Amino acid sequence: MRFQKLTPMLYTTDLEGTIQFYVNLLGFTCNEVNFDLGWACLEKDSIELMFSKPNEHIPFTQSHFTGSFYIKTDDVVSLWNQLRDTVQLAYPLEHFEYGMHEFALLDNDGYLIQFGQEITPE
Repeated sequence: MRFQKLTPMLYTTDLEGTIQFYVNLLGFTCNEVNFDLGWACLEKDSIELMFSKPNEHIPFTQSHFTGSFYIKTDDVVSLWNQLRDTVQLAYPLEHFEYGMHEFALLDNDGYLIQFGQEITPE
């Protein structure tokens, strides 16, 4: 048996706002959306995320996730320059001793998204 793919499914109470955040600010494409059923599938490069309104089987009052989504990129400085004045930052662009140049933001639902690029020795 082989696992084929992981697609995080995140809850939101503002599906339209979430789609706008990921499409307009992060460059994702909305591949599928069903507002009647309350879900959307977003994709950028090799990353796929799904968002849905919570259903009646799951207690839900607000968006929460105890981890983060870490996205590696090939140009973290350009992404930082593009986003730093338009999003809620969790921490600014920094070099970390574990070899990454990264920053983090909070999306419109409060989910933590980190963007990083390996530091190449000079």
